Amino acid sequence: MNITIRQETEKDYKVSEFIVKEAFNDAVYSDHKEHLLVAKLRNSDAFIPELSLVAELDGEIVGHIMLTKVIIKNSEREYESLALAPVSVLPQYQNKGVGSALIVESLKIAKRLGFKSVIVLGHSKYYPRFGFKPASIWGIKAPFDVPDESFMALELESGSLDGVSGVVVYPKEFYE
Repeated sequence: MNITIRQETEKDYKVSEFIVKEAFNDAVYSDHKEHLLVAKLRNSDAFIPELSLVAELDGEIVGHIMLTKVIIKNSEREYESLALAPVSVLPQYQNKGVGSALIVESLKIAKRLGFKSVIVLGHSKYYPRFGFKPASIWGIKAPFDVPDESFMALELESGSLDGVSGVVVYPKEFYE
């Protein structure tokens, strides 16, 4: 399977949103509004065009990923980070490496752009393969109640989360 990962363009938006909607259609832990979140995030200050990617197979878009800016905040400081949310693959292409390819490429680009860390709320059995660990290791907490093993962080640069602690502040679009 020859997967091509590239930056999403404006002409991809509707297809990407369809993919996100389809990918979460049968998800148990979903409000089924992830596609609306993607659309809102594109119009926010948190949006980074270089970190909104699509996966193509034979010229057809079958997957999408978006990383957006978040803040890790404590009583003394704020630290910039990224949120990986969401990663989406059409159901018929899931478990074939498309999501992994999107994640690997997005993390590479994020590091190249100078970002130091990424936060994800996701499957505790899936994300550790990319280096994600429970965010609580660094004293990083979610702003809502989630299982510790599902709220994870990744250092894009060794030691970049040393001394970082606090609550993740997501863009307001996550709550609309």
